Amino acid sequence: MYDLERLQGVASERGVLVRVILPHQLFDGDDPLDELTGLATTAGVEVVSGLTQRREKPDRSMYLGKGKADELAQVVQAHAADVVVFDNDLSPGQNRNLEKFLGVKVIDRTELILDIFASNAQTYESRLAVELAQLEYSLPRLKRMWTHLSRVKMGVGMRGPGEKQLEVDRRLVEKRIHDLQAELQSVERRKERQVASRTDHMTVSLVGYTNAGKSTLMNALTNADVLAQDKLFATLDTRTRRWQLPHWGPVLLSDTVGFIRDLPHRLIASFKATLEETRRADLLLHVADGSNPGVFDQISAVYEVLEELDIDEKDTLLVVNKMDSEEAPTRRNQIQSRYPSAVFTSAVTQQGLDQLALAVSDALSRSFLDVDVTTGVGNGRLMAYLAAHGEILSQKFTEDEVVIHCRLPQKHLGRISDRETQVRPHESNGAANGGRADEQPSALADGEVGDVA
Repeated sequence: MYDLERLQGVASERGVLVRVILPHQLFDGDDPLDELTGLATTAGVEVVSGLTQRREKPDRSMYLGKGKADELAQVVQAHAADVVVFDNDLSPGQNRNLEKFLGVKVIDRTELILDIFASNAQTYESRLAVELAQLEYSLPRLKRMWTHLSRVKMGVGMRGPGEKQLEVDRRLVEKRIHDLQAELQSVERRKERQVASRTDHMTVSLVGYTNAGKSTLMNALTNADVLAQDKLFATLDTRTRRWQLPHWGPVLLSDTVGFIRDLPHRLIASFKATLEETRRADLLLHVADGSNPGVFDQISAVYEVLEELDIDEKDTLLVVNKMDSEEAPTRRNQIQSRYPSAVFTSAVTQQGLDQLALAVSDALSRSFLDVDVTTGVGNGRLMAYLAAHGEILSQKFTEDEVVIHCRLPQKHLGRISDRETQVRPHESNGAANGGRADEQPSALADGEVGDVA
């Protein structure tokens, strides 16, 4: 659901920013409206003023307290503002009450992020995801679109024109949501097959807070020439390029959509297909903005999103980017004391990229296992598979079997076993030195899964 007229006209809107700071919403930065200012500017709003309030809990009617709402109305009038942008998620009722009280349009954090996503979506897949998220957001808010029409409180078939139109619109929106969900499920299945088929190379995925420099870093590492802009959510679509790691070989590096604090849940669900690269990656590079005063909050927010995606247990390497900025060196010791394994880089000056490549090589090496594979001497298909996906260190032939000592990525173990093939941890005095399969330690895999051997 793209409101093109609104997106085209938003550049001339004058906006007042509002944030209600609740007890659990702490921040490291000096300005609690700094991130909202970036979001509003990205959406084309001319920020003319800002207002904050600390509360134990939101007001049920207008989120703000009555006194602060009166102050906001004065600010809106004094600056001739067209829109009020909240850095909080408002209920449909709170939104309606605020618009009626202030006399101007009110949008909340989720609606603002959805607008930015709608303007930046380039591919069919991302446009479907954004439209679905927008429709799911707007469905409970349809009522406010028809408040200018009369409604007669009578029985079925005797309702006023506004209520009739509301029911028609609700049915249309619900049908469109159903159609989009079905289409996205098809896209997700296709994406899963596509990503799962990439078994020839190890995969590394860039994740991180929006505008942390992921696309710039990808360009520096792979000469990918992908779009890299100093604005929020410049990248919404996954891009995958080949990265030649020194002393390792090629891996596949993917750039993904950036995360943000309180990322709307409906967006995470809608972008499941886009984030499939991240789910399947062998290693995550968590890119953080070392120049941002709220870097610790941003790192925590990314880990929260990863947890929501059920991939927080995946092997992750923290990469602190933008170390060429004036502010970054002063924070380096603080970051390093909290995250001692972090790698510090500048994608612009290429500082630290060699160290990053070495750290990635070491991290990927941890996912390899040193194993002995025992199989029949005529199993040429398995031998070719091991040579293609691992490193064969030695082979020991007996009368009707061969024991292959090799280093293999863990993700390939389940594909190399059948009833006549065994995979065991390598032992220096075991099969590699001529022992039979029945003399080996207990197997890592014994044929329950596999489609190669």
